[in-house]
Amino acid sequence: MVSIFQKYYHTLKYLKWIQIRYQLWYRLTALVDLPNLFKGKISSVSTTKNLKFKGFISSTTSWLGTDTFRFLNIQHQFENGIDWNYSNHGKLWTYNLNYFEFLEQPNISKYEGLGLIHDFIGKEKNIKDGMESFPISLRLVFWIKFLLKNNIQDEKINQSIYRQLLQLSSKPEYHLLGNHLLENGFGLLFGGLFLNNEKILNQAKEIITEQLQEQILSDGAHFELSPMYHQLILYRILDSINLLQNNPSNLTDHLLEGLQNTASNMLGWLNNITFTNGDVPCLNDSIDKIAPNSKKIFDYADNLQIKINQKQLSDSGYRVFSNKDIEMIMDIGKIGPDYIPGHAHSDTFNFVIQYQNQPFLVDTGISTYEKNERRKLERSTASHNTVMIEGKEQSEVWGGFRVGKRANVTILEDCKNNVRAIHDGYKKIGCHHQRTFLFKENQVRIEDLIIGKGIGIASFHFHFDIKLELGNQKIVGEFGEISFDELVEIRLENYFLATGFNQTQKAQRIKVTFENKLNTNITFI
Repeated sequence: MVSIFQKYYHTLKYLKWIQIRYQLWYRLTALVDLPNLFKGKISSVSTTKNLKFKGFISSTTSWLGTDTFRFLNIQHQFENGIDWNYSNHGKLWTYNLNYFEFLEQPNISKYEGLGLIHDFIGKEKNIKDGMESFPISLRLVFWIKFLLKNNIQDEKINQSIYRQLLQLSSKPEYHLLGNHLLENGFGLLFGGLFLNNEKILNQAKEIITEQLQEQILSDGAHFELSPMYHQLILYRILDSINLLQNNPSNLTDHLLEGLQNTASNMLGWLNNITFTNGDVPCLNDSIDKIAPNSKKIFDYADNLQIKINQKQLSDSGYRVFSNKDIEMIMDIGKIGPDYIPGHAHSDTFNFVIQYQNQPFLVDTGISTYEKNERRKLERSTASHNTVMIEGKEQSEVWGGFRVGKRANVTILEDCKNNVRAIHDGYKKIGCHHQRTFLFKENQVRIEDLIIGKGIGIASFHFHFDIKLELGNQKIVGEFGEISFDELVEIRLENYFLATGFNQTQKAQRIKVTFENKLNTNITFI
């Protein structure tokens, strides 16, 4: 009981008062029989005439026709009409169904898209998860882009947009903050401009301006420190720039300028951590094929005439070593924002390497958001290329999206080819972990030091294309070899690398047990 109380205490003490206040308010109002926004018909809804939107990024194909959808690598066909509340594949699958991102598919026709929208509207009164603020926000953006692309004026759709806009305006996600509240702002912006609603537009401007100042760090990173969410937020910013550039208004001039500056800085950070082959590391809650890739984003920004403002990596805690053959990204920063670490992992001093434009040492990625053992494993210290001491977690990740006690980092040295830092995630057992990264022409050297007494296990996760052999206390492969000083034991074993939601592939990893000190030398041919 005491440990549960402590876990909640160390989780909740970081929350902002606004999160607590809105959490209580939304829970209270949910018990009250408030007027139903979906009863009755609105007499008329006026839209902004001649609204323009130019250019689209095609998403992956998720609508397959004949009431068949594929989200998160799970395909489902509805036999008796689409059930927008369908929950058998988890809430994230239901959310994806309700986002309507499939309207961006290049192969979807005007009439097919209209049919899906009208099917939704016909069942609107009984839709549950899809009428939460987050899916409403994304749906408004995708609906409006589709309507503008196809020059559609449809009173029934306009009325639904207005109802959803009122719902979103009354319940922005201040209890969650982070990317959720920003998405609310973008949804309000698209809806407010589409329906020419000045009050909604002002609300959108306030949320977006305030949250971009809060959420974008000085080096251009989104503060949740997930490359995937960084790409998603940047994509939404570029869409907003597109909308405002093509529909100038005195109401939005200042907002447009702020969005352009923010996009420029975010493009710079993305350029910093995108590998030469176009991949981004799957750090924290990140996985491929959810967000548009970096090339699509850079091309979109170029079409909008947004320049890349590349700054030196700093506040995000990520650092990069690179030469013509080796690219290495290290994490020596915070796990994420104190009051919203839901997409953070227990991965302090994690790192990834690409060798000759191919993945070599990788992050294990994510394959689920469900609150289960797989989610717990993928966020754990042991699933990252770092050190676990005495079998304890660096940071107390739990409950799917929660963090209790968390590691704090002090950077001791931060040079071009030499980075050293220490964290206090193990002070509860009387230890600190110090890690030094040294980079040479064909070698990476990692020096781990446990300050205080403790047995450590260093993990190294390899891409499934990398084949390893263990011999004479070292690892060898076609790339070269990995040797260790001061080790106690070395094990070569299999693990499952996430390659997408609900999708894994067997790969190899090594676990090295050591006492107080370990030096790792990765030498490439």
